Amino acid sequence: MGIVTVITSGKGGTGKSTVTAGLGAALVRRGARVLLVDCDAGMRGIDLMLGVSGELVFDIADIINGNCTPVSAIYPCKTMPELYILPAPQNVRDELSPSVMKQLTDVLKGYYDHILVDCPAGIGSGFETAAAPADRAVLVANAEPLSVRSCNKVKRKLQYCSVEDVSLIINRFNLRRFRRMDVYDDLDAVIDEAGARLLGIVPEDSAASAASQKGLPIEGRMKASFAFDRIAARLDGKNVPLEIE
Repeated sequence: MGIVTVITSGKGGTGKSTVTAGLGAALVRRGARVLLVDCDAGMRGIDLMLGVSGELVFDIADIINGNCTPVSAIYPCKTMPELYILPAPQNVRDELSPSVMKQLTDVLKGYYDHILVDCPAGIGSGFETAAAPADRAVLVANAEPLSVRSCNKVKRKLQYCSVEDVSLIINRFNLRRFRRMDVYDDLDAVIDEAGARLLGIVPEDSAASAASQKGLPIEGRMKASFAFDRIAARLDGKNVPLEIE
């Protein structure tokens, strides 16, 4: 039975969808079968990052409305076997309810080792839908006050949705810029303010950003790829030392 992880953030623009795609690819490299579920109704983007946008016919709302079977709305990533995507609806009005989302993922868990749910930013109705089936959550933040301060509010909302296992990824980290900004004494201060245990740090990586824009997986010798590999190992329960990655 697969594990459902919701990837979320309080503030938009943290790179949450890129983290979802990068972490999914890293879990596949560990031998897992992975489904990425895009819950950002009206603003979907994971399909672009995996290079399948031109093939989309059905989405998650079509399954619920009886327009297709689940398998017809799940698309494989051509460049990475065992990585799949279930796209979000094109229209916000087709957003799933939390109860329906949970029912669907309960069925899909039988076919995948990991289901990563890409949550819309903020804590509105889309957040509640994305969090409903989650066994655990990963907060994505940048090392800056507006991003970090929102994490505590999101964590409380996750706990309200009965998601207690919450960890933190600091994304697009640039040590030189962090020191120049001079807001936090160190990364421990960032982690303390976020209020969640640190799962990993993903460095700023222009090659990874370019790959995502071109519909290619984050892999190979990209700095972000190495970071995602370590984070994926920790998600699988391996004891991998934390470091500035």
